[in-house]
Amino acid sequence: MKSQPDLKLLATFLAVVRQGSMAEAAAALGYVPSAVSQHIAALERDMGIELIVRRPGSRLILTAAGRSLAQATETLFDATARFQDTANGIANREIAELRVGTYPSAMTYLLPEVLSTLRARRPGPRIRLIVVETEEGVPRVKSGDMDLLVAYRYLPEDPPAPSEALTITVLGREPLVLVTGAEPGRRHPVELAECLEREWVSGHAHNPDRRLLLRWAGELGIAPQVTLETEDLHSMLAMIRAGLAVGLIPATILGAGHDAGIERVVLPPGVAPLHREILAVSRPGARPPIVNELVTLLAGAVEGAPGPAQDGGVRAEPGEI
Repeated sequence: MKSQPDLKLLATFLAVVRQGSMAEAAAALGYVPSAVSQHIAALERDMGIELIVRRPGSRLILTAAGRSLAQATETLFDATARFQDTANGIANREIAELRVGTYPSAMTYLLPEVLSTLRARRPGPRIRLIVVETEEGVPRVKSGDMDLLVAYRYLPEDPPAPSEALTITVLGREPLVLVTGAEPGRRHPVELAECLEREWVSGHAHNPDRRLLLRWAGELGIAPQVTLETEDLHSMLAMIRAGLAVGLIPATILGAGHDAGIERVVLPPGVAPLHREILAVSRPGARPPIVNELVTLLAGAVEGAPGPAQDGGVRAEPGEI
């Protein structure tokens, strides 16, 4: 017996099984009946066993070996068809699973609505979400471990930077809102000058939000006293709400119903509010349609983030860099 039966012979055999006769199988395949008979005979020689009992004037009867081979052939051809469908889908940039990395606050306040919209629009691949900070996620995109990274950048010189290994799409600018704890009974807005003698909360010394704050303060000629350091935005909010500090909070968090007990600080005229860039990071080359749709929805979500009360925020049009 041959180690691998001829697929053409198996296809003819399966047609005979399905049609019930060689003549009808020949018509279905576009062969002459003698060709079908020859294929079956060749398959039986290859297998070394009788597969079909031939009785003149009656429909063909499968032997036990024939029934087993018919079942195995059905399984083989079904699997082949599924493989071909998958291969065609991959060629058309359809995928079974998309791995998306995102920083923690985007996972909480940006992704849920975007993914709900995406799911309502179309069935698509399974999306696996991975919570990861930008500096940890970029190498995983480069290695292929993640297909898309939702990232942030506080300063232009901060990573990620465009390169041969990365495609970076600017989704927009998310405003950073200067806030302090609300004072009961207060009737007038809090001015920046009032906050200079208070304690401030920010990231650790080398964190991008801390460096942005210090650069901004230097340009204004002020020296905020950062005495509370944390990388966790919820901890920042808790300390600000308790009246312990002044700090910069991303607008998406405040717009998610977490501004109770928070007072927005009014900046002096001419002082531009701060922002951070929100980015989509992927590998170069053609992206699956689901990635492009996800990037578009993310850009819309960033654009819709509420900005500082005094000017509505600063945003940029999405685009690749």
